[in-house]
Amino acid sequence: MPEMRFHVRWPDGLREACYSPSLVVKEHLAIGETYEVAEFAARSRTALTIASERVEARYGFPCSLALGQLARIEARATALAATPDARVTVEAFEE
Repeated sequence: MPEMRFHVRWPDGLREACYSPSLVVKEHLAIGETYEVAEFAARSRTALTIASERVEARYGFPCSLALGQLARIEARATALAATPDARVTVEAFEE
């Protein structure tokens, strides 16, 4: 199963390399796009849930790394929820 990293820049300037066990992220995020924090979290939730489900279908258990990544994204999104006009930029994909 091809894994990947998607590199993002959070509104406070922090850069993060996020993990996915599947290339499905490319169907939900685009390089160079900037998303409102809640939208980025929702798109990431969709993509990482699908990715984890693909791992489960193939190996019989969900992907704990994908679910952990999702938890980190959601925690960060929650912390930034009160920041007006906060946006996340997708900077790169790495396979």
